[in-house]
Amino acid sequence: MTLKVLITPRSFGKGSPAPLEMLKNKGYEIVINPYGRIMTKEEMVSLIQDVDGVIVGVDPLDKEVLQHARKLKVISKYGVGIDNVDTDYAKQMSIPVTVTAGANKEAVADYAFALMLGTARKLAQIDKECKNVNWNKMTTIDMWGKTLGLIGLGNIGKGVAKRAGGFNMNVLAYDLFQDKAYAEANGIHYVPLETLLKESDFISMHLPLNEQTRHIIGSQQFKIMKPTAVIVNTARGGLIDEEALFCALKENQIWGAGIDVFEQEPPHNKELLGLDNIIIGSHCAASTYGAIDEMGMMASANIIEHMAAKAEIIDAD
Repeated sequence: MTLKVLITPRSFGKGSPAPLEMLKNKGYEIVINPYGRIMTKEEMVSLIQDVDGVIVGVDPLDKEVLQHARKLKVISKYGVGIDNVDTDYAKQMSIPVTVTAGANKEAVADYAFALMLGTARKLAQIDKECKNVNWNKMTTIDMWGKTLGLIGLGNIGKGVAKRAGGFNMNVLAYDLFQDKAYAEANGIHYVPLETLLKESDFISMHLPLNEQTRHIIGSQQFKIMKPTAVIVNTARGGLIDEEALFCALKENQIWGAGIDVFEQEPPHNKELLGLDNIIIGSHCAASTYGAIDEMGMMASANIIEHMAAKAEIIDAD
């Protein structure tokens, strides 16, 4: 019997055919996302009913969808954030959930730093004005020697901290799970969240999304930031209350924001798109050819490994 694998990420295999070839060489039948966008629950339900494995991006894989996945043997996340997957239900159904840990960390760290620098120097706004033949100079803010606050000091946060070293920045961090040895070795100081928000010139989000972290940045947090603060989010939509963000930007409570992820994409509040003090990304921080290739290879390897393990169990029985 031919095993079937559903692939939902639009960028899978975009840089190199190798991830797809890995699966085809195992004789798997491949089903590609036919919509060219993130799928809805209904679309996921229609495609997942008879597949044995799924390589999933940010498409919904909650209980409602998984209840229809009668043959599913493995969920291979194309990335590391699994907030779109009902892991409790998957565990209940003995479906392993794997991630591509570390595959895109350098690409996302690059993008987070690019958003900070681009927002600080108003690169998008200056570009827009120049294309309208307005050559008036804009005065912007510096990054050199400023304080960077990292909300989350995992692999990507550490990557951003390394880049900050080249800008002679003082680095603060907030995280419930503290790597104190790494922080001490790299001159990073763990502080309470309120201290980080008050003292940081640049704030970069690197947390998973869960009930504890949802809207960890809201109206009260914006009120204690510096008026020249820049906040960027390349982690997960939902970490920042978007209505509070809109108000903070519109009222110039902070200097600006660089946001690559939203609770709904495109964002529900379309007024955000009209502000000059925000740079918006299309959830593309990890979208470099190098990161795409690495994530694809790891995601395919995870599918193959767990399919083989399931087959061994069946043979043993």
